[in-house]
Amino acid sequence: MNLPNKLTLSRIFLIPIFIILMSVPFPWGSWQIGETALPISHFISALLFIIAAGTDWVDGYYARKYNLVTNLGKFLDPLADKLLVSAAFIILVEMGVAPAWVVILIISREFAVTGLRLVASGEGIVLAAGNMGKIKTATQMVAIAVLLLHNFPFSYIGFPFGEIMLYISLFFTILSGIDYFIKNWHVMRDSK
Repeated sequence: MNLPNKLTLSRIFLIPIFIILMSVPFPWGSWQIGETALPISHFISALLFIIAAGTDWVDGYYARKYNLVTNLGKFLDPLADKLLVSAAFIILVEMGVAPAWVVILIISREFAVTGLRLVASGEGIVLAAGNMGKIKTATQMVAIAVLLLHNFPFSYIGFPFGEIMLYISLFFTILSGIDYFIKNWHVMRDSK
């Protein structure tokens, strides 16, 4: 197994640890940040999320640079991304930080695009992620990280940066989904 696939697997293995740290009320105390308390377990969990999200960029970079793209990687990488982002957004809903309707729209877009990719794959067509998809991913990762950190460091000044980023990520999620389907509609139209 090559390095990019190992990094992708590490991302998948970090997800249950991330979920446990966010869900179990560990008695590790908390830091007071502005008006909000940030549990230390949430801080550690947010760091794990950031590390896991970073491995997505690293594994893609190494796979392309050293021609280490494999079928296993093509399967695992998007799966790891969807699992990580979905888990984080669902936890944010449970925490009462993200509205469920926003998360439903974001996750629905991911299912729709994955379905289109499956149809394309059945036709022997590989659909690459576009720039809009990369912007979508970046805004989602920033929104999730800041919200997991209870809006730190912006909570000191009372600025709802995490919430604003959540809606920006929703905008780019919808826009990139529409863009993806418009550019690749021929796959659905021409499929047998």
